[in-house]
Amino acid sequence: MNDWPEGRSDDNRGPRYGRGSAGAQPEGARVMRQVRRGGPAVPPGRRGYDGPGGQGPAAPPHRVPQQPSYVDGGEGYDSGYNTGHVYGRPGPGGPGGPDGPDGGRSRGPRPAPNWRRRIKWTAITLVTLLVVTSVGTYFWADSKLNRDVDLSKVIDRPETGKGTNYLIVGSDSRDGLSAADKKKLHTGSAEGKRTDSMMILHVGDNGDTLISLPRDSNVTIPQFRGSESGKIKGPLGQNKLNAAYAYDGPTLLVRTIEYNTGLHIDHYVEIGFAGFANIVDSVGGVEMTIDKPFKDKWSGADFKAGKQTLNGEQALAFVRTRHAFAASDLQRTKNQQKFLSALAHEVATPTTVLNPFKFYPTMGAGLDSLIVDKDMSLWDLASMFWAMKGVSGGDGTSMNMPVSGFIGGNVRWDDAKVKTLVDELKNDQKVTVSGN
Repeated sequence: MNDWPEGRSDDNRGPRYGRGSAGAQPEGARVMRQVRRGGPAVPPGRRGYDGPGGQGPAAPPHRVPQQPSYVDGGEGYDSGYNTGHVYGRPGPGGPGGPDGPDGGRSRGPRPAPNWRRRIKWTAITLVTLLVVTSVGTYFWADSKLNRDVDLSKVIDRPETGKGTNYLIVGSDSRDGLSAADKKKLHTGSAEGKRTDSMMILHVGDNGDTLISLPRDSNVTIPQFRGSESGKIKGPLGQNKLNAAYAYDGPTLLVRTIEYNTGLHIDHYVEIGFAGFANIVDSVGGVEMTIDKPFKDKWSGADFKAGKQTLNGEQALAFVRTRHAFAASDLQRTKNQQKFLSALAHEVATPTTVLNPFKFYPTMGAGLDSLIVDKDMSLWDLASMFWAMKGVSGGDGTSMNMPVSGFIGGNVRWDDAKVKTLVDELKNDQKVTVSGN
């Protein structure tokens, strides 16, 4: 009797088991995509069950294929999509997987860092950075130099001696100063440029020597080639030394000094009022010890005795003051030497050199303010700077040009001592002459 509802007769559907099956044998397992087929191939005509006569029943009409075994680990069984990622079984690299810490191949201990290699590459990186920074700084600084003085225009020059001679000039140029700046710095409003200070710095193997030339020195202004016209002019005869600069600028000043001393000038360096004050301010001021108090309404100086830090405005007043002293020009040159030495020392301190936020503004202020000759290199400028620093530290000689008195209100040089001094400088010998 068929217990299934009408219309679900299995009379002609072969033996089945389970839902709607009247057969005694269970239906084969349904095909699962994740199960790999295994076992021997079934010969043609023998699908499913054997037929009668030892061959088993004939294959049913629906031809259900032989299904694989589900015995775990048996032949033909796949434990999970052939990848190990099914039903929580971890794949390679996971915990318990072939590459994990508790299955298959375990990971070894982490190798120790190669400190020698790390140190080597760190050193290479630092050296490379230092070289790049140094080269960049050099070209940046070199581009800021104002090489405006052509010493090739100077005529009848004396022979070059041993060592290097720099002519360092502080001019009263007011270029770049506003009316308020001129009032603040007590510079006045005179047109043109004059030399407020002049120094010869000799750099050699037997000690460096810094010699101040009084601006009121009585000298002969000789025949010269005009810096603008190129024509031969002069001579202009006896005059103050600073008149040469006022008349035709740096080249006539160099020509006059070489004519009156016989000393060859190798390089020229000039700085104006504004540049000088800016350099002092950029280093945060310069510490000075002033021996005696003094005032000067012309320069704006008003100083007490003792140790103090001068800003740019005060420093300019200090190096320009002459009316407060009896021997006005000679005392001023001494003050100028004293201050420039202190400034060189301040610029070269580690707090300035090793601090880029202080070093670059200081260098920029200095280079923007300088006027140099066309052959001046940064190495020449650095050599001059370190020599000045050495003189301030006692490694050289600082002096005034030897004088013998006054003539017509001008300072008269001691000719004999000047000749001895120049001969010693030409031959790069230790200076034995003393100045005033």
